[in-house]
Amino acid sequence: MMSFVGTIAIATAVLAFLVSMSIHKIEEGHIGVYYRGGALLKSTSGPGFHLMIPFVTSFKSVQTTMQTDEVKNIPCGTSGGVVIYFDKIEVVNFLSPDHVYETVKKFTADYDKPLIFNKIHHELNQFCSVHSLQEVYIDLFSDIDEHLKNALQTDLTTLAPGLFIQAVRVTKPKIPEQIRKNYELMEAEKTKLLISAQHQKVVEKEAETERKRAIIEAEKVSQVSKIQYEQKIMEKESDKKIADIEVQMQVNREKSMADAAYYKVKTEIEANKAKLTPEYLEMIKYEALAKNTKIYFGNSIPSMFSDNFLTLSKFDNSDKDEKKKI
Repeated sequence: MMSFVGTIAIATAVLAFLVSMSIHKIEEGHIGVYYRGGALLKSTSGPGFHLMIPFVTSFKSVQTTMQTDEVKNIPCGTSGGVVIYFDKIEVVNFLSPDHVYETVKKFTADYDKPLIFNKIHHELNQFCSVHSLQEVYIDLFSDIDEHLKNALQTDLTTLAPGLFIQAVRVTKPKIPEQIRKNYELMEAEKTKLLISAQHQKVVEKEAETERKRAIIEAEKVSQVSKIQYEQKIMEKESDKKIADIEVQMQVNREKSMADAAYYKVKTEIEANKAKLTPEYLEMIKYEALAKNTKIYFGNSIPSMFSDNFLTLSKFDNSDKDEKKKI
């Protein structure tokens, strides 16, 4: 009885062990691939819990989300024979879930070693071998990441169509200490030169600003002077117009007065002409005689009247002559 109970316990333990060995979990963002007897099975599994035959079937989890592979300590020889080292190159990539089986079948589950790590070493050495230290370290350093990305993607399009390179990040390489110090000195001098050039630009800019300010001030003074000059001209023209108007008014006034005087004289002449009628002259004559009436006494009275008559006759004739002249 005890042996039977022990057998049941052992069988239960073994069954529990086998079940635990057959259950496995695939994380989110991964695809499970299976091997049986070392051969890759066509079946794959997604995230979650799955069963497999223990000790016969094994699995590996292949990441299908964005991942970063770090390739470290890469030696590189320049065209001048100087050996430099890149501490780290990061390759951001991802594998399409639909191409997991083909990629793993061709390059195993560690596909990134032949397709990325080895390719980075190869392409970087190819790049360094045709460029000088100056170009690799300074002039063309910013182009290395793009060159590696394009080279990797070109090969992957043929070898592993489902593997895509998102970005490549390259760190500054290590160079011999003496050369590094020379570059630092060169950079220091370049920095001084840039500072000097920048200071010169600032001085030139300040001079240009001052020149523009002087031009603006001169233009301002010129415009003010022009405005004042035009204002004075306008004032003079206004004064001239006022003077002309006053002169014209005076001329018109004098002309009006002359016309009035002429009209008065003309009217008086016409009135006098109208007065100098024979009757009017006869009346004037008798009025004058009346005013000059005198009484004479003596023997010469007849001769006096005859002389007076002759005088009046002369006066009458002279009036007629004057009337004819008028």
